[in-house]
Amino acid sequence: MTRIKRGVAAHKRRKNLLKRAKGFDNRRSTNFVAAREALLHADKYAYRDRRNKKRDFRALWLIRTNAALRENGTTWSKFAGKLKKEKIAINRKMLAELAVQYPQEFDKLVKSLI
Repeated sequence: MTRIKRGVAAHKRRKNLLKRAKGFDNRRSTNFVAAREALLHADKYAYRDRRNKKRDFRALWLIRTNAALRENGTTWSKFAGKLKKEKIAINRKMLAELAVQYPQEFDKLVKSLI
């Protein structure tokens, strides 16, 4: 049976893993075992937070919109009910953008509904 040398493949695998760990602190960026452990955690957090990002942004949009609405003397819940009643289909992201980027137009929209 012929001898199989695995050094090249192992070196490539380790090099690629260390390349992914570039920017980590201390041993975690240079030591294979520590880098592998750090990447396991990093990948877990990245997977989890790709889902949490959607939740966080939705909360941010609601906070921004509600803050602008309170300046106009109403709240998010009352405003959302009026939007639904008037059958105005505008999403939370666009409402937040209006409130932050174009406050005068947002105020007009609020006044027209209230």
